Amino acid sequence: MSIDRMPIHVGEIATRWTRREALARLAVGAAVAGVGGAATHFAPKAKRIVYIVLNGGMSQVDTFDPKPMLRKYNGQPMPGGAPKTERATGTLMQSPFAFNRTSSCGTEVSEIFPRLGGLMDECCVIRSMHTDVPNHEPSLFMINSGAIQPGRPSLGSWLTYGLGTENQNLPGFVVLCPGVPVVGPPLWSSAFLPAVFQGTFLKTQKSDPYELIQHIKPQAEPAAQRRQLNLLKKLNEEHLAARAKDSQLEASMAAMETAFRMQTEAPEAFDVRKESAATLARYGDHDFGRSCLMARRLVERGVRMVQIYYGNSQPWDSHEDIQAHKHLAARTDPGVASLIEDLKERGLLADTLVVLGTEFGRTPAVETGSITKIHNGRDHNSLGFSVVLAGGGVKGGITYGATDDFGYRAVEKRCYNHDLNATILHLMGIDHTKLTYNYSGRDFRLTDVAGNVVREILA
Repeated sequence: MSIDRMPIHVGEIATRWTRREALARLAVGAAVAGVGGAATHFAPKAKRIVYIVLNGGMSQVDTFDPKPMLRKYNGQPMPGGAPKTERATGTLMQSPFAFNRTSSCGTEVSEIFPRLGGLMDECCVIRSMHTDVPNHEPSLFMINSGAIQPGRPSLGSWLTYGLGTENQNLPGFVVLCPGVPVVGPPLWSSAFLPAVFQGTFLKTQKSDPYELIQHIKPQAEPAAQRRQLNLLKKLNEEHLAARAKDSQLEASMAAMETAFRMQTEAPEAFDVRKESAATLARYGDHDFGRSCLMARRLVERGVRMVQIYYGNSQPWDSHEDIQAHKHLAARTDPGVASLIEDLKERGLLADTLVVLGTEFGRTPAVETGSITKIHNGRDHNSLGFSVVLAGGGVKGGITYGATDDFGYRAVEKRCYNHDLNATILHLMGIDHTKLTYNYSGRDFRLTDVAGNVVREILA
C-alpha cells in the first residue's frame, strides 16, 4: 500500500460512497482478529489503551509541573539568556494558577485540574518529556507514529497489527474528535501496514449513534443481507484471485462481514444516552465529555485502542492568553477524572492504560510576538513538557523526571517520544524492537531505531 494513502473521514462518506462501501470503510478497523500477530512477547499489564491528546500544546508550568522559581523571577529576564523560540518572547511569567496537593502521594497539580489532582495516587506524571520540533504538525506525527513526517503507521495501527482485537464486532482502533485536529487522517493512518489496521474516525458532535455513524442502520432483513454478502464475497474472491496482495481489497472483504455484525453492536456501544443523567453530567454533557464516556463504553467491550483529540484544529495553542487553559481544563478535567474513576470502579483500570498527552509544551516566558493586543500567553516549547499516565501497569502516585528550575528544558531522566511509545508497547506485552514490518527494503517499527522502556514507572 502506498505510504501516502490516507483513510477517509466517516462523516464524509455519505456524499461519496454507497451505503455498502460506507459500512465497509467503517468496519475496516474491526476486521483485525486473526490478521495481526494476536500474540504478546511476554505477559501484558495492559490489554487496552485510551490515549487522550490535548492538541495544541498544553503548558506544563500551568498544569502538572509547578515552578516556584517562576514566581520568584516573575517579570525578569530568564537567567542565562532568553529561551530560543519561534516567536518573540519577553520576561519570565509566573503561572496565574495555584498548585495544590490534593491526593495522599503529594503530587502537586494546578487548580484548573481539581478532580484529576485528587486522583494522583492512581497516576504517574512524566515531567521530562521532550521532542524534536516546536511545530504542531511534526510533533503530532512524532507522538502518534514515531516520526516527524507523514507516511508511518500510527500507534493504534501498530497495536492492532500486533495484537488484533478482542471484539470482532467493533473497530479495534477508534479515533474520536468533535472536529479534525491539525494534520488530520495521517495521525491515525495505517500507512504501509495493511489497510485493515487504520483507525476508525468519528466526529463526536452527535449523541445519536445513527447520526454519529452514518449508514449503520440496516435497511434490509438479515436474511436478505446475508444473501447479498455471500454473492459479494464470491465476486470479490474471483476478483482477488488475479490481484494478489491487494490489502485494500482484502480489508474491504473482511470488513463486509464485520459491518454486518456491527449493525447490531455498534449502535448500542456508541450510544451514551443509555447512561444516567448523573453520569452524563459527571463526564460533562459536551463533545469532550461524551468522548471520554464513549471511550469507557468501548474499552468495556474490547476495543483495543481509543484515541481522543480535545477539539478541532489546535485548541490548546494559547499564544495570546494562558488563561484560556482554565476554560479548556474545565471541560477536560471532569471527563478524564470520570473515566479513571469509572474504570477503577469496574475493575478495568488495572489492565487499561490511560494516557493524557500533548504534542509539546510551552515556554516559561511571556510571548510578545502575538499579533493581538493581549500578551499573556506562551509560545511553543519542544524541550520540556509533561504527560500523565494511569492504570495499565503504571506505578501510581509518582512523578518521573524533571525540567529545569523554570520548566523550560527537560534535565533529569529525560524521556523522548520513542521512550514513551516503547513503554506503552511494553505495558501491552510487546517488545518494541520486535514489532516490525518489512516495507521498501527495510524493517520498520514504531520507535524507529531508538527508544528505551521507562522501567522506573512500571508497577
